[in-house]
This record gives sequence, C-alpha cells and structure tokens, in this order.
Amino acid sequence: MTKTLYDLTKEDWNTLFPIELVDHNPEWKNIYENEKQRILEKVGQKTILRIEHFGSSSITSIKSKPYIDLMIEIPKDLLFDEQLIAQFTELGYSHFKVPARETIEEYSTFGKGYNIDGKKEQVFHIHMCPKDNVMWKQLDFRDYLNVNKKRAKEYEVLKIELASKFKNDRGSYVLGKTDFVKETLKLIQCLNKG
Repeated sequence: MTKTLYDLTKEDWNTLFPIELVDHNPEWKNIYENEKQRILEKVGQKTILRIEHFGSSSITSIKSKPYIDLMIEIPKDLLFDEQLIAQFTELGYSHFKVPARETIEEYSTFGKGYNIDGKKEQVFHIHMCPKDNVMWKQLDFRDYLNVNKKRAKEYEVLKIELASKFKNDRGSYVLGKTDFVKETLKLIQCLNKG
C-alpha cells in the first residue's frame, strides 16, 4: 500500500521537512498572486470571500521558510464543506482539520508541495476560516512588521535562533514564536486604542 501525507507521523514530518530559513524572495508575491488566481478560477468568488498572503514570506525584510501562506475567508456554513474540500483536492491540496485550542476556533487547513519522499515543490499552506476567527489577526501582525522594521528584525532573530535549535521539531519551532506574536498583537491593540 502506498503511503500518503496522511500516513506521516509527527516524526516523519520533522525528519522529511526540516525548518530552513532563506532570504526574502520578491518573487513570492507573484507566486502568491498566481495561486490566488488559480483558486478563484476553480472555486469562485461566491465561496471565496477574501484571500490574503500572510506569514513570514509576506514580510519583506526578514528571512522565511520559502512557503506561501494564504488566509482564505469563506462563509461559516462552508467551513468543512465536502464539495469545497474536493475542489481544493483537485488543485493538489491535502486537507487537515485544525482542532479548537485556547482562543482559536477550529478551522480548515490545506497543504500542497510536500512529497512523501521528502522532496518539496513550491509549498503552499492555506488557513481557511470565517472572518470572525482569531486567525485573521495574523494580518495585523504582518502589516505591523512590514512597517516596523525594528520589530521585524527582532522576529527574524528569534526565528533564526529557533530554526537552529528546532530544525527537526516543527511544533517547538512554532510554539517558540507564540509569545512574540501575542506580545506584538497586544502592542497593536494598544496602538489602535490610543
């Protein structure tokens, strides 16, 4: 029986796809735009209410994993819609359900570009949720770091440190960034109140 991405253990993911940071590539914006168009043409604008490029590859002054993260807004009633998931499968994506945790409601995530042998093509990660999901605050984080280069540089230093420490531990790498992201979002909230 052929192994699929769904058969991979946490250890498999960590070994096959280590954390690697590279310098910002201006071409990432075009790669994002092209993928956005493919999605809109396949799924349609009645279902897809908004698509945004977020994550470190959308922050122009820092190193990043060479992945394109997309945030997609859909109507709440389509959150785990099988027909919608099938359309993304036809686009080459694998679907995963992200369970609710702390202040984040459950939502759909999709990945593309990972191969079972560890080779990567262009990797895309989609986070798909309605507009009231707290995940949308990631856009505030992106916008703030694109304007505040000093804070962006601090984030990059943290990412480099975590990547060297947790090269083969994706979970610890992500968790290591949590406090910085939360502090930055609090900072943004204070600025918006002022």
